[in-house]
Amino acid sequence: MFDFAGKVAVITGAASGFGRAFADKGAALGMKLVLADIDEAALARAVDELRGAGAQVIGVRTDVSREADVAALAQATLDAFGKVHLLFNNAGVATVGFVWENSAHDWSWVFGVNVMGVANGVRVFTPIMLQQNEAAHIVNTSSVAGLVTAPGIGVYNASKHAVVALSETLYHDLRNAGAPIGCSLLCPAFVPTGIADAERTRPAELRNEGAPTRSQQAAGLQLQRAVQSGKQTAADIAEQTFDAVREGRFYVLTHPAIMDSIKQRHADIEEARVPGVPVKLESKQAQ
Repeated sequence: MFDFAGKVAVITGAASGFGRAFADKGAALGMKLVLADIDEAALARAVDELRGAGAQVIGVRTDVSREADVAALAQATLDAFGKVHLLFNNAGVATVGFVWENSAHDWSWVFGVNVMGVANGVRVFTPIMLQQNEAAHIVNTSSVAGLVTAPGIGVYNASKHAVVALSETLYHDLRNAGAPIGCSLLCPAFVPTGIADAERTRPAELRNEGAPTRSQQAAGLQLQRAVQSGKQTAADIAEQTFDAVREGRFYVLTHPAIMDSIKQRHADIEEARVPGVPVKLESKQAQ
């Protein structure tokens, strides 16, 4: 059983959405917090609000796609609190539309944050945890998009499938190393967060010059509706995630109704069928 009180948690994408909910939950459990986000203004607000509520917390502006930023985040963590016990590789962005219409900038941005952000977190923080030689845990945020393949979000799907593969391998590698470090893979469905508005954080050098295509406009509207239709809140997801860490569970599937679609995909593979569209994806993910 993982004990949270007095331990140090590092959270990427911490200024909003799941990240902020993880911070709120960690503070309620008496954890010391290191919040990382690329949005400096939102990060400062989150730090101020948590400090006002009595939490021990620092904020570090971080672009998780940059190894140097993640290394600086780790150093700031050690300077402030001396150790790190719980790492949430949570920062994520999305782009939409027919996959052949996604630009090289789309691929660089989404994979930089969603995949290299997790990889950088694992590469930088795991050696620190190993050197500490005490109980620690890593939570990587993927998505049901890492387990099924809905149309119109191909770049996002590919990035989240990569996080699933990375995390499952990390679990095996930690066990083979005999490390006292747990690992969990969070795969939520649609929850009202800012993921549909992620463009606001896209670096200028990776922005697209042309107007969105018709497929991108349609998929963007669909994503907005689906996200807002979610019945669970970010706080609900945080509660389930901390329970999984406490209990040492790897898979954190917060929307059980999506299991029909996961089973359908596995059956398609086993029976060599063409890929099926996830079963009633929007309505089931919203539950």
